[in-house]
Amino acid sequence: MRRVALLLGLLVALPGGAHAADRVEAGKRVFTRCLNCHEVGPNARNLFGPQLNGVLGRKAGSVPNYGYSAAMKSSRVVWDERTLAAFLRDTDKVVPGNKMRFFGFFSQGQLDDLMVYLRANSAAAAAAAPAPRK
Repeated sequence: MRRVALLLGLLVALPGGAHAADRVEAGKRVFTRCLNCHEVGPNARNLFGPQLNGVLGRKAGSVPNYGYSAAMKSSRVVWDERTLAAFLRDTDKVVPGNKMRFFGFFSQGQLDDLMVYLRANSAAAAAAAPAPRK
C-alpha cells in the first residue's frame, strides 16, 4: 500500500499531473519490448541484460553482478534521457563494441513515455527496498 501511495504521489509530481498516470501506463506498454532482457521495479533482477532500476543518472556498466562487455564497462556514459534515447536508437554509435542488440523502433513519444515509466518504477523500487541496517 505504501508503494502505491508513493507511486501515486510521484505521478502527481510529474509534469502533466493527471496525465502522468497515462504516460506511465504508455511507458509500460513500450517497455514490453525490453522484457526479454531487462526488469525494472521492486525485485528486479539481472537477466540477459542488467536490471534497470535507477538507470537514469547511473554510470553505464555499473550494476553489480552483471557481465557487461568491456566496451560498456570502460565507457564514460552516464545514462540520462538523452543518452539512453540515443543508445536505443543506435547502440553501437553511443557505446561502440557493446553487446546489446536492439532492432526495435521507438518514436520520440514512445521514448518519452518509456523514460517516465523507468523513472516511476525506479522510485517505487527504491521506496520498497528495505531500510539500510545501522
